[in-house]
Amino acid sequence: MTRFGYTLMTEQSGPKALVDYAIGAERAGYDFLVSSDHYSPWLASQGHAPYAWTVLGAVAQATTDVELMTYVTCPTVRYHPAVVAQKAATLQLLSDGRFTLGLGSGENLNEHVVGEGWPAVHARQDMLVEAIEIIRALHTGDLVTYDGEYFRVDSARVWDAPEGGVPIGVAVSGENSIKAFAPLGDHLITTEPDADIVSGWDEHHDGESRKIGQIPISWDPDKDAAIARAHDQFRWFAGGWSVNADLPTPAGFAGASQFVRPEDVAESIACGPDLDELAESVRPFIDAGFTDIAIVQVGDAQQQRFVDEVAAPLLDKLRAL
Repeated sequence: MTRFGYTLMTEQSGPKALVDYAIGAERAGYDFLVSSDHYSPWLASQGHAPYAWTVLGAVAQATTDVELMTYVTCPTVRYHPAVVAQKAATLQLLSDGRFTLGLGSGENLNEHVVGEGWPAVHARQDMLVEAIEIIRALHTGDLVTYDGEYFRVDSARVWDAPEGGVPIGVAVSGENSIKAFAPLGDHLITTEPDADIVSGWDEHHDGESRKIGQIPISWDPDKDAAIARAHDQFRWFAGGWSVNADLPTPAGFAGASQFVRPEDVAESIACGPDLDELAESVRPFIDAGFTDIAIVQVGDAQQQRFVDEVAAPLLDKLRAL
């Protein structure tokens, strides 16, 4: 059976609200929670970017059973992989084994802030390979020294390492990234309902794995309000990741999406009060073979009402698919 998750969207809500939403999503019966890990929102109208790892630590203590995941963390520029290994291990212990570390090659929007520039895509993927190797080594609890092309680790040890390490999901988007990361990751992460990506991952991955996707929806009792909110805060979505990964600032996303119309957004994001329509928008992921699908309710304005009134009945409809 497909598992359904709720997204803690750090770009559109403050840290205390995110913890409250996590509690509500667990109460509504969602199987897992995913958290974005951004330094900046895509658009200024979203208005937030709290530190995901602090939020997840609080969520780990405020919930009991729901699984947790980063969707996704870039362990190469803003964070050194040795630091990611330490905080992932700590979160795994705090959550009693409920955490999966979702990793990806990152976005300029978040990574440029530390002043190290933004590498070309081939370098970003090579850096991610080294980062995963370092994180895996440190999660054994052993003393690690690593001398790679991009990263050095000097006599490091994660002293509080969970037994068995931390499961790692890796974000991929095409053949080259699948070949590079399927042998290194435990689970597949991707944002497009592409059956070829799922089958390609299985071809190169040794063993059972989850296939984890994510889809935005915009619930509101007023369909026009739902479309307007999705256009205001999620029109960046139309650019696709090949564009989005390289834009450096919210102003850049605003410029790149200035000609995206509300009707364009409504064609790609299910909007309005019809729960059957919202649930049906997830079907392409199910048909493509995804095992786990996280829902993003767009915007903070109706988020609490969504969690309190809509999340549970929507979940029933999703499970009925």
